[in-house]
Amino acid sequence: MCIQTLQFHYTRGEKIFAPTVALATTVIVALLFIQVSPSPIFAASANTIRIGYPQPSGAMLPIWVMAETKLDQKYGVDLQNIYISGGARLTQTLVSGDIELAATGGAVINAVLSGAEITYVAASVPTYGFSLYVRNDVKDVPSLKGKVVGLMTKGASTDHGFTALLRQYNLRSGQDVKVLYLGGVREGLAALDRGIVSATTISAPTTLMARRMGYKELLNFAHLKIPYIQLGIVAHKAFLRQQPERMKAFLRGYVAAIKVVNEDADTSKRALGKYLATSDAAIIEEAYQAYRGIYPKVPYTTEEQVRSILAVADHPKAAGADPKDFFDNRFMKEIDDSGFITELYGRR
Repeated sequence: MCIQTLQFHYTRGEKIFAPTVALATTVIVALLFIQVSPSPIFAASANTIRIGYPQPSGAMLPIWVMAETKLDQKYGVDLQNIYISGGARLTQTLVSGDIELAATGGAVINAVLSGAEITYVAASVPTYGFSLYVRNDVKDVPSLKGKVVGLMTKGASTDHGFTALLRQYNLRSGQDVKVLYLGGVREGLAALDRGIVSATTISAPTTLMARRMGYKELLNFAHLKIPYIQLGIVAHKAFLRQQPERMKAFLRGYVAAIKVVNEDADTSKRALGKYLATSDAAIIEEAYQAYRGIYPKVPYTTEEQVRSILAVADHPKAAGADPKDFFDNRFMKEIDDSGFITELYGRR
């Protein structure tokens, strides 16, 4: 099957669009009250893996390169990259079993705390990977007090990062600084431009669009150097039980794609141009440089990363949670122990 980016549809045919503020809130409420349901069945005869991603961001480059270079087929899977706008909506889709994997960040934590049968199997971007862009009247972080800031989704990466930032200035998100959840980076930039918000979180390459429109970067969250899972590979536990070999096949292709992303600029930029649907060389370069070299050769998930998310999560069970309950490194470890990664990087 030809690899392509698909726009996801529910089985009933309902197309997924970027959520409104009310819809994003509804999705979060649903995630906080997940009911235990029968595990989905993943067909043994298929080698297809449907992976959802929440934003058209350079952070998604490894899964895009994996499909574009046919590394998926080389290692025995048929990868379908599916754009599902917003971390909460994506997590809900994974929980339902409509996809096998998700490339996503901190939104997973609240779902797991509420009983969702999903888990991290890799951590690809191990810190925050976005910036805070502001209108001209915002001079520093303390000057955000009393203003409205646009974030993507409640309980997801931008929400966590902004909470961590405000704590450094003894400010509280939602109280000292009002928050509006907008669903996506493009919606955030539009709200900034219309004066609906005074600041918003933006990732590359939308960062370049913001600068072209005259807005300035107040802070790059990566400079905070806080351990986090801005982008991880998350699996449904039923998929891991039913199809462990398919999971390992995907991870081999994914690790091989990370090598390409870190070493082959031309191939990476071709994939960015295709999946971002642009021929603008400056936008492609912005997306590539923002994440170049950030992906670890062996993307293990760590307790420190999960603990950092739990520290800013608003779920009532977060404080007493054990970080080890949120990830499963055994598939990555088996690949690592087999010598696959050593051999991969030893090739010339």
